[in-house]
Parts: sequence; structure tokens; C-alpha cells
Amino acid sequence: MSLGQRVSSDHQLTRLLQIGVVLEEVVESRAALHLDSLPPEERADFDEEVEELLADAAAESAAHREQLEALIDDLEADTVEYEEINALVDAQYGPPEDTDGVLYDQLANEETAYKFYDDLITAIEASDTEFAVDRDRLLEALYDIREEERAGVEEVTGIMERRA
Repeated sequence: MSLGQRVSSDHQLTRLLQIGVVLEEVVESRAALHLDSLPPEERADFDEEVEELLADAAAESAAHREQLEALIDDLEADTVEYEEINALVDAQYGPPEDTDGVLYDQLANEETAYKFYDDLITAIEASDTEFAVDRDRLLEALYDIREEERAGVEEVTGIMERRA
């Protein structure tokens, strides 16, 4: 299912929103685990700004996940449970090697999410399909999420520039 085309059915929209849920769960899981996964000497390099960034990213991803799940509920479909994704993330990805690795990882997560939502919005806007969920509500939620992801990219980039 490519985002380079129009979203043409409730089924396709549901699958794309479920991908968004998984993406948010991965971001939430990784942000929440970063501080705990670093060795104590690396953890000392974290300042309040980075700790706050990671806590905010985890909370933001949880909120995005809930928004997406509400849309999926309106489409009468199920989502993957956070605990299941968290276990997969733990098994698939090792902890970052250092503080810079945490910031680069967070930047990649924010950029990936922004690009996904930008492409999803474009695909929905290109479609003339009537969905089971209100189009205006759907797009408004996705615009808000995309904007928060864009702001996240800028925040991580700013922290990285200040630390350089």
C-alpha cells in the first residue's frame, strides 16, 4: 500500500492509520526507554532539556496514538496493543550507544513520523472517497499530529545545535 496514491477505501485508510499507531508506539517506547538504557556515566550527560524532550515525546506519541485509535474505532477496526509493540521494539532495537545516539534516534523518529503524516494527508486529500469517518475530523487530527511532529523535528535539531 503506497502513500504515493489516493486512499480509496475504509480498509486502506484503516491500515494506514494502524501504521500510524504502530509508528507512534515505537516512538513512545523508544523515547521512554532511552534514559533508562544509558550507562550511568552517559546518563549524567543528559540535561533537563533532553530529559524533558524525551518525556514530552513519549507523552505526545501516546496522545497521537489515542487520536488515531479513536479514528480507527470509528472505522470499526482494531489496533495493535502498546505492550505488544513495546516488546517487539525491545527485541529489535538495542539501546543507543551514547547521548548523541539518543538525540539522533529521536530526530529520526520525529522526521519519519512527520513524513508519514505528510504523505498520508496528501493521499487523503487526493482522494474523493467518502470514508466512514468524517473527512474534516480526520484531516484536522492528521494536520495537528503532523504539526506536532514538525515542531518535534525543530526541537531536537535545536538541542543538537546547542550541544554541538
